[in-house]
Amino acid sequence: MRWDRFFDDLEDQLASEWEAERAALDTEAERLRLSRLELRQRLAALLATPPDPGVSWELVDGSSLAAHVLGVGADWVALGDAAGRTGITLVPFPAIVGVRMSQPDLLRTARADAAAPSGLAGRMTFGFVVRDLVRRRAAVAVQLSSGRGMTGTIDRAGADHLDIALHDPGSPRRAGEVTGYRMVPFAALAWVRAEDGVGVL
Repeated sequence: MRWDRFFDDLEDQLASEWEAERAALDTEAERLRLSRLELRQRLAALLATPPDPGVSWELVDGSSLAAHVLGVGADWVALGDAAGRTGITLVPFPAIVGVRMSQPDLLRTARADAAAPSGLAGRMTFGFVVRDLVRRRAAVAVQLSSGRGMTGTIDRAGADHLDIALHDPGSPRRAGEVTGYRMVPFAALAWVRAEDGVGVL
């Protein structure tokens, strides 16, 4: 009888040790998975299943935008206004200071697949999307990380900067309407908002 209890105790102890070892391995595997997770994958999870209202984006210019995700690229996110205004706001990843959301949404994005986002949008860079706005001759509002804003039409976009012809919002880009020109590095941008009816995805 004593030996039976002895062997039962050994089996229980061994089972407990195996369970503890498996839990430790699962925890380490989860840490490794999270260490490979990128911001764009978590933002793409917000696109896959729209989050609760109340998601707001804190940006380098000190502003906060209440918006939902319309698309995610290689280094940018496209946002739609939560208040229902039409148009699209493009935000480069370096301009995002934080994204405020509920805990369930935060946890859901942390469970995003670690694979790279597929599709064309996932490979498009911020410069590529800005060059599309140039091609469309779309009127835009541009907000700098300094907090300064400007409106106009982007004339050209290089690898890391854009040229904008400044004019009043709603007015066409004509020589007589242009009040000035600016060359703006992408690194200085908080966001670019395209006029109503312009889509980039």
